[in-house]
Amino acid sequence: MPLYDHFHGRLATRPWTSVHGQWAGAIAADLNRRLPRRLVADTLVKLGTAVEADVVEWEQPDGTNPPRAEGAVGGNGGLAVAVEPTTAEAAVLYSPPAPDIQMPGSFPDELLVEVKDTGDGMRVVGVVEVVSPGNKKERDERDRFVAKSMSYLTRGIGLVVLDIVTESRRNLHDELVRAAGFDDRFEFPDPTPTYAVSYRPVRRKEQNLIDLWRWPLAVGVPLPAVPLPLTGYGCVRLDLEATYSEACERCRIP
Repeated sequence: MPLYDHFHGRLATRPWTSVHGQWAGAIAADLNRRLPRRLVADTLVKLGTAVEADVVEWEQPDGTNPPRAEGAVGGNGGLAVAVEPTTAEAAVLYSPPAPDIQMPGSFPDELLVEVKDTGDGMRVVGVVEVVSPGNKKERDERDRFVAKSMSYLTRGIGLVVLDIVTESRRNLHDELVRAAGFDDRFEFPDPTPTYAVSYRPVRRKEQNLIDLWRWPLAVGVPLPAVPLPLTGYGCVRLDLEATYSEACERCRIP
């Protein structure tokens, strides 16, 4: 199955979170079918832009507040069900004074698969990061993604970054290379907004090195199989084509 453009054309009406989340799940399921029993792959999907308050309050024009609402999604058209607070709840809830000032907040998206060693305190030995539109949109979000990726590598954890977000021309691998102070020969030879990169931290001949595998991805072209380096275990083959096809099938695409 060729790679689709999920951000333009007819598929733009479908939520990108659907295929991205299903892809992460398909990758974890495929890895768990093939990894030794000591290792387990788990998915983590956290959409930072969907942060919700523990208690959502609406202020009435007369200054009173309605009953506490549970299940509200604040500003995104979600269904809110009003629930009268119990006596116990009324005793512990606290309405603070107005804040002195409000700082900008950043809640980055995380869509990833972690491979953990269950025999070593659930130590993370490999990570697959699926890039979201939010990861590429703003400067601070890109910096956070780059910093998180570098933190994996400095801890010796193998990493794969998958980016099929076509609505931004930014390339987070190239930004990681520049942030690390390396020259452009480690970047992609030609600009590409969609790509896959595998990183393997190694120590070789008394040097700390990172083995790189880079694949530019293109809409309409099948996806490659890439190595996922697992610390202490070598590499496992990550079949992007098969797992992406499974995700699209689950989402009834095309």
